Amino acid sequence: MSFVAIIPARMQSTRLPNKPLADIAGKPMVVRVLEQALQSDAEMVVVACDDMAIQDAVTVAGYVCMLTRSDHPSGTDRLAEMVDRLELPDDAIVVNVQGDEPLIDPELINAVAAHLASDASLSMATASHTIDNADDFFNPNVVKVVCNAASQALYFSRAPIPWDRDSFADDNSDEDWVLPAELDAQRHIGIYAYRAGFLRTYQSLAPSALENIEKLEQLRVLWHGYKIGVYRTAQAPAAGVDTQEDLDRVRSVFAAKL
Repeated sequence: MSFVAIIPARMQSTRLPNKPLADIAGKPMVVRVLEQALQSDAEMVVVACDDMAIQDAVTVAGYVCMLTRSDHPSGTDRLAEMVDRLELPDDAIVVNVQGDEPLIDPELINAVAAHLASDASLSMATASHTIDNADDFFNPNVVKVVCNAASQALYFSRAPIPWDRDSFADDNSDEDWVLPAELDAQRHIGIYAYRAGFLRTYQSLAPSALENIEKLEQLRVLWHGYKIGVYRTAQAPAAGVDTQEDLDRVRSVFAAKL
């Protein structure tokens, strides 16, 4: 199985300005992400950016970066431009590696790509991990996914799903709730694999009301009837970088390795 890894990177971030260029142990964050992706089985790893400063940082480090349009509403749209620029065939598998995850596990990249490759009926694949505490389950910043028997996504939500009516029937605050073992709540992990042909199709799909309400663009895919496979990983992935606190934590991890 072969696949391409693309890292969409945009300069603007409301919580952490110039995030792709944030220094992590002497290298920009986007380069750290790229070097993790290069440890996967991807036949090509390329950064897709919206700013010359990002392109310069990546090329100076000796890697491939392509400047894309600056008006893409999402990373998925940026990938859609890239599959045409790279002239990828429709059946090529493309993994979207988030540009703010310098600790991403290369094996997770491989697994999501393999999950998509294993089922021709899927347009996309992503990943999940078991939620084992109530704080995460009730946290709207933790996206949940519910799947069918074939490990295909039924729905993604910021709400606590699935809702155990009987276990949660008591009128208690969520701080007192213990998640029942049979709940099998799954946290969505933000890594995606696509078939290149679907990325070309995605650009023509109208946004859905659910996507706008939940602020989850993957709901557009389900709304229009396409299938998303979900790979379950037993190992909780390292958190990405959204805030200065996250960045400090990641810096300490890399500093410990030196």
